[in-house]
Amino acid sequence: MQIAKVDIIRLKIPFSDGGKGEGLFPTTWNELDFVLLKITTECGLTGWGEAFAYFCAESVEAVLRRSFLPLLEGCNPLDIEGIRRDLQQKTHIIGRYGITTFALSAVDMALWDIKAKSENCSIATLLGGRKCDEVEAYASFVRYGDADLIARLSTDAVEQGYQTIKLHEITTPELIACRAAVGPDIKITDDVNCNWSLSHTQETMELLREIDLHWLEEPIFPPEDFKTLRSLRGQGPLIATGENACTHWQFRHMIEEQAADIVQPSITKVGGISEYRDIETLCTEANVTLVAHSPYFGPGYLATLQMMAASPNPTIFEYLMIERQASIYQSLPEPEAGKIQIPEGPGLGFDPDLEVLERYKV
Repeated sequence: MQIAKVDIIRLKIPFSDGGKGEGLFPTTWNELDFVLLKITTECGLTGWGEAFAYFCAESVEAVLRRSFLPLLEGCNPLDIEGIRRDLQQKTHIIGRYGITTFALSAVDMALWDIKAKSENCSIATLLGGRKCDEVEAYASFVRYGDADLIARLSTDAVEQGYQTIKLHEITTPELIACRAAVGPDIKITDDVNCNWSLSHTQETMELLREIDLHWLEEPIFPPEDFKTLRSLRGQGPLIATGENACTHWQFRHMIEEQAADIVQPSITKVGGISEYRDIETLCTEANVTLVAHSPYFGPGYLATLQMMAASPNPTIFEYLMIERQASIYQSLPEPEAGKIQIPEGPGLGFDPDLEVLERYKV
């Protein structure tokens, strides 16, 4: 079997979140950027992958087109490990982490989709069998900076069946309002996106203990300051990090430094399914909890669910609480009563709706 064609598809799909769209990214965020990769074999099998692309889609597409595509055509798509090593080694000079690894994630994901389809099974089955058919989802909000709005949205999420809520707030009134709104039995987490200093984090720990924050995510900058993160463990909430780390090599360093109670690989950033699987092995060996980072709605969403289905210890799935103008899948599994069903179809479970891709392509 050989790769006959590789297509890059860029999309922009507008969304609303009930707020101003400010705070998480350099400018207003009200469109989902997608960089999808479609690999077609000479026998007609297709595999789909997704690279992380929020506010960097042009750069990710450029790396795929110029550096990766020339290396893919004619390759055996079933030789996933060989292709992974070849692409990493031949592009290391332009960067081991960041944009190049986002691009690699799309390639690796598409190859696993093809391999599973070639055996007429899901990726979870290919990786050793499905251990579960559904997982718990948690409600992940954008940043609002509005305590009253947080209280209302958190109450709505609990009424929809969510038992865990993740905020992205960088001031404490929103955290206090969330706890007051949902009561003592709902887990609350907060992703600070590296906006706090070490001293501010330490000063805030008492309040975080009082409101029973379950985990505190990436409180300080830079996120790879693993020794400082380690110093924060045991002072209050669990320390979580990993959404900005790439490859299992960086996660190995993180785990060896004991930087986190919860490790959070993002399958569209770390290098795809292969790297995610290696990270999961590291976590299992070190007895560290893995909770996937997954605020996206393309093949990465489905790939994360497949990895959770194959895991002997699946945790909870991050669901970004936004209203999308369209879905690129006709039957994307969405949370119901706080649970999400894992697709059983071949490969990732579904292929994108080509009409939607055509309508929203850049």
